[in-house]
Amino acid sequence: MKKPSLIFFLSIISFLSNAQDLSLSVLSIPKEMKENANAVLRNEQIDITILAIDEMLVSQKRVVTILNKLGDADANIFEHYDNDTKITKLSAIIYDALGNEINKYSKTKFSDISAVDGGTLYSDSRAKYLEYTPTTYPYTLVFESEYKTSTTGFIPWWFPIDGYFISVENSSYTIHNPKLIPWKNKKINFTDFKVIAEELPNKISFSIKNQPALNYENEAIHYREILPKAIVSLIDFSLKGVIGKNENWTDFGLWMNEQLLKGRDELSPATVAKIKSLVSGVENPIERAKLVYKFMQDKTRYISVQVGIGGWEPIAANLVDDVGYGDCKGLTNYTKALLNVADVTSYYTIVYSGEKNDIDKDFSSLQGNHVILNIPNNGKDIWLECTSQIMPFGFLGDFTDDRDVLVITPDGGIIKHTASYKNEQNLQTSKATIQLSEKGNVEATLQIISKGIQYDDKFYIESFTQPELIKHYKSSVWEYLNNVEIKNTSLKNDKQNVEFIENIEVSIQNYATVNETEYLLGVNVFNKNSFVPKKYRDRKLPLKIERGFMDKDEFLFKIPSNYTIEILPAKTEITTKFGHYKISFIKNDDTSFTYFRELIIKEGVFPKEEYEEYYSFRKNVAKLDNIRIAIIKK
Repeated sequence: MKKPSLIFFLSIISFLSNAQDLSLSVLSIPKEMKENANAVLRNEQIDITILAIDEMLVSQKRVVTILNKLGDADANIFEHYDNDTKITKLSAIIYDALGNEINKYSKTKFSDISAVDGGTLYSDSRAKYLEYTPTTYPYTLVFESEYKTSTTGFIPWWFPIDGYFISVENSSYTIHNPKLIPWKNKKINFTDFKVIAEELPNKISFSIKNQPALNYENEAIHYREILPKAIVSLIDFSLKGVIGKNENWTDFGLWMNEQLLKGRDELSPATVAKIKSLVSGVENPIERAKLVYKFMQDKTRYISVQVGIGGWEPIAANLVDDVGYGDCKGLTNYTKALLNVADVTSYYTIVYSGEKNDIDKDFSSLQGNHVILNIPNNGKDIWLECTSQIMPFGFLGDFTDDRDVLVITPDGGIIKHTASYKNEQNLQTSKATIQLSEKGNVEATLQIISKGIQYDDKFYIESFTQPELIKHYKSSVWEYLNNVEIKNTSLKNDKQNVEFIENIEVSIQNYATVNETEYLLGVNVFNKNSFVPKKYRDRKLPLKIERGFMDKDEFLFKIPSNYTIEILPAKTEITTKFGHYKISFIKNDDTSFTYFRELIIKEGVFPKEEYEEYYSFRKNVAKLDNIRIAIIKK
């Protein structure tokens, strides 16, 4: 009996050693690594080998402990592939808080999904994806993958701290170059972090250990601007079988122009004739460009079509012309082709869209996620967004404004900066006539004119139905007003002057507080700014005001006949480096007064030590925007 018992005991020990990994227990995570963390990156190893200009092997092992539901986004259980990228290894193991194995997934258990959104007509970009729904927290994921690709233009970057609320026990990145293929690299934000770097002719490696999580702070600079990052790129690379040149932006632009754009601007004789007829007799090239832009907007619509040399080569102009749709590359190239016929010079331009991000002017590589069009104009560049059927000519909005972009010319790539909309340029003016009733009700007519980014924030409502418009005003614009009714609206989208004009008739029941002797009302009826930033005892990050703007309001109040105006508040003015606020009152006669308000917020980056001053400024603005006055019963 002794021998079977020993075998059984050894079997139990073997089972436990296989099923449990004490190194993955949450108990082994140092306390400081859990502070401010939703997830802890226990160990990350990225290993890349450049086998040839057109052959690369990438392997990754990632061990991450998810501490709570907010950390699920850091699990990242997927791997991309396409026609020239083959996933050779893929697995995931889930462990509980004590390091006990819960689930194990092989490559066949991963779902195969499209790696693009639903608005894409076609793309060969796909992903192997595992959707794991945790039943308890914390849990630990061990994810391993390996893929081989013939495209070496997209060497994975090292970004060890992927945002706020994740700490890093260990992250390492190693890239091997046994054939000494010419390459380059750039290290960003290494100074303030304990990054170990080794650079040899045939190998580059970076690593970081025991990095606590960064806590998010409101209105801070983006984590991308402060966290460490490394970029590696080959001088000569392969993109879907096409060899590219990447010594600098000039070379890169020449390659793009010759290999990806040249010959794709041909149009049918019928379309050429249409465009020539359209611009006939128009001397000014910018006026010709406006006509062509409208022609393009009226004829096409945007559909993502991620085909052609890794999604970087645009669809030929004549094909877009035939089908009437295209993605940003195809529509931009099509517009450029139309402008060529109209004898207007324009250039295909690569940009990061959405959140502000610059093309790195000092490091050429495959960058950007969107394409727009550049029209040189005697030093005052005009930029066209070719995917929108409603955007005014020469207006970008916050999607692509105020950032470095790569302009592709026949002479190579050039870094330029797109149009920016600063502070007072983002202007909203409001004028209202407000009739007060004895019972405290309001009947008002209001006109709002918006420009710059405030125009960009508004003009889309032109397409709303009347019920949608009423809901917009009641729940989004004036959510602070009770009993508000929208009686009439008239909207005008002035694309020529890039202004959005709203004329609105409004009634508000029981707006003012009425008693036997006085009548109390808030004077800022239609543009109350109640934003007060979060208060911090020990601010860690610089303050960043992303967008500046200016509001100017003028409200004429007509009071009931049995009331009189005795005293109006004195003029109040606050001036800071963050902006300016001013309110004043004028008594027109015994039956009316006018309230004037002006608020300017200035964009910029400010030291963390000045955050308290900014907090006080915004708190005072919110307080003064809630000011109430009393009119007295006769």
